[in-house]
Amino acid sequence: MFKNLLPKEYSFFDYFEKVINIDVMMCYEFMRFTTQKTNFEDYIKKIKEYELEADKVTLECTEALHKTFITPFERTDILTLTKRLDDIADNLDAAAQCILLYDIHELRTEIFDFAEILNQATNELVTAVKGLRDLKHVEQTKKSCMKIHELEEKADAVHRVAVSHLFKEGNALEILKWKEVFARLERAVDRCEDLANVIERIIVDNA
Repeated sequence: MFKNLLPKEYSFFDYFEKVINIDVMMCYEFMRFTTQKTNFEDYIKKIKEYELEADKVTLECTEALHKTFITPFERTDILTLTKRLDDIADNLDAAAQCILLYDIHELRTEIFDFAEILNQATNELVTAVKGLRDLKHVEQTKKSCMKIHELEEKADAVHRVAVSHLFKEGNALEILKWKEVFARLERAVDRCEDLANVIERIIVDNA
């Protein structure tokens, strides 16, 4: 009873929105990066800077959660949202770092598809994450979550085709390099869908 009388801490929404906006900027840089034939290092450096900023905001949010008594919804959901938002940045950065580490100079066509999917998915997440502020009006939030599910299925198809093409070419070294890059990009899309699932659950729990 006493707990219900205390004000809830809503600053978590600010943290969520900061990280998803960083994710969007990372995806934009990654799309720009995939259109380049040279100077990959400049874009990869910028992506790393964004990833470090996402880590910083994620840590701030986690520390705030430990200090907050009353939260706008379940603590486990806040923790999962925070972690998955950061996971998008981590996996996108990892994919870019692999390209640099493996000394890749020519990008495969499937990477453009992944870049476009991630760009669309993170932009839909901007709408979905902002929708958490008002759980009484969730139609647009639900539509964005549905779109993210569709994009994840599209990413799965792109990944299957990409790996199939790699094995048909039969270059063992290229297979190893690109399997890691594609796996990281697919994982980034998977984290987008994980976020959509959590947001949908929050909507149901707070209906």
